[in-house]
Amino acid sequence: MSGVANNATIKIRLPDDSHRELPIGATGLDLAQSIGKRLAQAAVAVSINGIESDLGVALADGAQVSIITADSEAGRHVLRHSTAHVLAQAVVQLFKGAKFSIGPAIEDGFYYDFELPDNKTFSDADLVAIAEKMNQIVAADQPFVRSEMSAEKALKIFEDQPYKCEIIQRVTKGDADSVDALEAGSADAVSVYRNSESFVDLCRGPHVPSTSRLGHFALMKVAGAYWRGNEKGPMLQRIYGTAWESKSALAEHLHRLEEAEKRDHRRLAVEMDLLSFPQELGGGLAVWHPKGGIVRKLMEDYSRQRHQNGGYKFVFTPHLANSHLFETSGHLQFYKDGMYPPMEMDNGTYYPKPMNCPMHCLIYRDRQRSYRELPLRLFELGTVYRYERAGTLHGLLRIRGFTQDDSHIFCTEEQMADEIASLLDFVLSVLRRFGFNDFDFKLSTRNAEKSVGSDEIWQKATDALREALNRHGLQFTVAPGDAAFYGPKIDIDVRDAIGRKWQLSTIQCDFNLPERFGLEYIATDNSRKRPIMLHRALFGSIERFFGVLLEHYGGAFPTWLAPVQVRVLAVASAHEEYASQVVARLVSAGFRVDQLVADEQLGKRIRASKLERIPYVLVVGDDDVKNSTVGVNPRGGEVSRDVPIDEFVKNVSKDVGDSKSVA
Repeated sequence: MSGVANNATIKIRLPDDSHRELPIGATGLDLAQSIGKRLAQAAVAVSINGIESDLGVALADGAQVSIITADSEAGRHVLRHSTAHVLAQAVVQLFKGAKFSIGPAIEDGFYYDFELPDNKTFSDADLVAIAEKMNQIVAADQPFVRSEMSAEKALKIFEDQPYKCEIIQRVTKGDADSVDALEAGSADAVSVYRNSESFVDLCRGPHVPSTSRLGHFALMKVAGAYWRGNEKGPMLQRIYGTAWESKSALAEHLHRLEEAEKRDHRRLAVEMDLLSFPQELGGGLAVWHPKGGIVRKLMEDYSRQRHQNGGYKFVFTPHLANSHLFETSGHLQFYKDGMYPPMEMDNGTYYPKPMNCPMHCLIYRDRQRSYRELPLRLFELGTVYRYERAGTLHGLLRIRGFTQDDSHIFCTEEQMADEIASLLDFVLSVLRRFGFNDFDFKLSTRNAEKSVGSDEIWQKATDALREALNRHGLQFTVAPGDAAFYGPKIDIDVRDAIGRKWQLSTIQCDFNLPERFGLEYIATDNSRKRPIMLHRALFGSIERFFGVLLEHYGGAFPTWLAPVQVRVLAVASAHEEYASQVVARLVSAGFRVDQLVADEQLGKRIRASKLERIPYVLVVGDDDVKNSTVGVNPRGGEVSRDVPIDEFVKNVSKDVGDSKSVA
């Protein structure tokens, strides 16, 4: 049976497994209109049997169809990609001779790369003019019309656009990567979209039905970008923009960006004297100042204590190793571009380590292991070095030298599920201790064409990860084929105080390194078996986690983490001796305290303390000297006068909490 109700209709299956009959030739838009006017107004594309398509595509009988709305992630992607086309159209119309390359949608926005004649660069005034032209294109209600053609015909259409021709030629020769495929389709059917007689672009789509569905956008900035990321290639100009489904959503995003700018960890690090990036060190390398060092030490001490309580064994490994180690691990085969160049010494070749895991394998392999020793949990605060392109460096968030709170658990297949569940508990409790409570979870599964290990072990590992997530009652998404070649993984993203998502912690199963290093244990039946290796970093890296924390709190660390918890200010020089006594009392109570002497006006000293985000500023004057009290200026709270010192100590102790406790 075909499912056709009669000769004039088709039957469509909806996401809830219900069915709807439509006339033959009906489109996704027709389906949306048949369901409801509001849905049709919100629709921007359609998913047909899992493939995203234009709303105007005719539906086939029996197809499973869902409508993609503008306020969904998929819908916003369509909006942003369509707006990128309008950006290119505006630039080509305004700047005669402009060459355009690629313009994908990205998280929260889009970009397009251009080459202007005579090495001209875009100015702020140009961005205003481009935005005005884009609004004109939006108002013109130009339909997006897709067509397919031969590579030969496409090359003719884009003969004055060298970057488009290069993409078409790579597709034709079979040298295309995923970017090229998204741009052009295939050699047999090059896909293009036209939204006016004067503008056509390579693209697989989908796009909104017409430009009138766009309009809630903003052009953000211009940056340099090498063509295809190749530093030896042409330098293009990249215009970044953002696009949303409504005026309010756009305004909310722009407000979030303003708030993010205020929270930029690079600026806060300078204001609060936490760390710096001296030019003499080179890009992507930081030095930690005393106050930043205090916060870092608190993070590391907490991590050490938690791992000690969790039955982990502490290990230490060198910062570099002979090339043979990285040949065995596969890093020289799979990760060489991310490693620093080799050093020739002692008739050998050495590399700074990009990972700690190969050395932990050596520790495991040092002697024969029994099943009685498993699970074996190794932990190291290990510094690694990875070469990141200069254009990708971003303060502590993308850095070349960093320290991982790195753990590797060697266990049996039978222990794997319980270990993963325990790891998940561990990760979430640590993240919550640092103030994160909003999480997204992703389970990445096998890419059969790019993986090692048997089907059976992959299934067991994937099931163990899924079981751990289900055991905790956690909602998660599945990313098919997104696993590393050596095993499946769980990625944990946190949302910060202003709603941004950060990927921090990962739990990974690894079948590759135990095989490469020949790791074994003696099983209960005296046979030799291969252990499973679990990779896990709670912070990801100390540096990145610190940067995220700094932005999450806007520099206002919780009291237990603040580098200076209390600052004492004397109203005048006559009160300095008493201020010093207060400092001594607080230090003896275990608090981190400093004192700014009265060599500047009190108001100026208070303002400086607020800029440093110090949780408590104490002011002492005549009455305080007489009565053994303090004036308390809490960060973000009401000022209190004549507070007995013992009462203040009690209140701060309550605020700090038992930070030495590590649940």
